[in-house]
Amino acid sequence: MSDENLQPVFQIQRVYLKDLSLEQPNSPAIFLEQEAPGIEVSVDVGSEKLADGIFESSVTVTVTAKIKDKVAFLVEGKQAGIFEARNIPEDQLDPLLGIGCPNIVYPYLRSNIADAITRAGFPPIHLSEINFEAFYQQRLQIAADQAKQATEGAATAEAPATIQ
Repeated sequence: MSDENLQPVFQIQRVYLKDLSLEQPNSPAIFLEQEAPGIEVSVDVGSEKLADGIFESSVTVTVTAKIKDKVAFLVEGKQAGIFEARNIPEDQLDPLLGIGCPNIVYPYLRSNIADAITRAGFPPIHLSEINFEAFYQQRLQIAADQAKQATEGAATAEAPATIQ
């Protein structure tokens, strides 16, 4: 039977917490501060082929809370999933791994991050929803811009610009 006659297959094999770390470098003194912390959140998405038709997709979130110039806490979590994706057209596989799979694993990560922060003695931080499609398009644009800069940089033999 040829590949053209096979139906596309997409299945979740497993969702798991791959990494979780918590740092409270200024505890217990930080608990005496009255000011509300400033919160910074960074997100990253990745995928890796594990075997033929089997992929790992992951979402990493880092939450840093600071009061004045002191870190109250830093939590980093990486939630991942193993997915079976067979007979998916090549032009649809990358968006599936970069948009669809992160949409599946992210709710688990949100819960794990909120739980870790609460267990650390702080009020929970509920991460907002992420539009992984917009995030994916932004990453494609950045990659295209970097590729364009690399080809333009190779075409001209000028000295690199300095940023001050």
